Amino acid sequence: MQKSDNRLFKFPKFQDLILFEDDDLIVINKPPFIASLDNRSGDEINILRLAKKYHPDAQVCHRLDKDTSGLLLLAKNPETYRLVSIEFERRRVDKKYHAIIGGIHSFTDLLVNLPILNQGNKNVSIDRTNGKPAETIFNSIQYFRNFTLVECKPITGRMHQIRIHLATQRAAIVGDEMYRGKPVYLSQIKKRGFTMAKGEEEQPIMKRFALHAHQIRFSIEGREYSFEAPYPKDFATLLKLLEKFDS
Repeated sequence: MQKSDNRLFKFPKFQDLILFEDDDLIVINKPPFIASLDNRSGDEINILRLAKKYHPDAQVCHRLDKDTSGLLLLAKNPETYRLVSIEFERRRVDKKYHAIIGGIHSFTDLLVNLPILNQGNKNVSIDRTNGKPAETIFNSIQYFRNFTLVECKPITGRMHQIRIHLATQRAAIVGDEMYRGKPVYLSQIKKRGFTMAKGEEEQPIMKRFALHAHQIRFSIEGREYSFEAPYPKDFATLLKLLEKFDS
């Protein structure tokens, strides 16, 4: 199982993550390497803990995998939490993620409709008999020689849904070792003029899987909300290097 290398990662201040805030809602751009909620041991820094220091009544309305960056909604009061939860339950929240995947894959409104079974301990599988319904729509948005930038639109919200649905298309996310995704090294794409200092070990360009919650749209009691989160540094750097050396 893949583990994030976050030893050099410095957690930012919660205020610096905020993209939008009003009396009821906080929208943040979650950095990678930090969980959305408490883990079982309760000894890890996470978004919920940071949010409650900023606003004591804050609640995380949904979750992102620890390594996934991007848009995360937090309610500032129980009524807003209830209303947002209803929108998620009724599948009226429009979410779009961006992923960098290995290989060339031409997806145009590809619907993957494969049930997912949560086996516990963060393990899931495709199970047509016992799994819960899971649907994701994929569209390719940028091609490189050896990689593809893909837009992923989950209709449902199962654990690891985007990751495992892509894997069923033989299109694993870069760096997602759990689903056979391979990390990308600069020496792999910059074959000429690449040198390493003697005794140094090359590190992957991204030290996590390349998945980012890029856009979200929803409404609460007739008010429309729409947000977009810029790529974090590691995701943007990988794209820039692919554009330079793998186009």
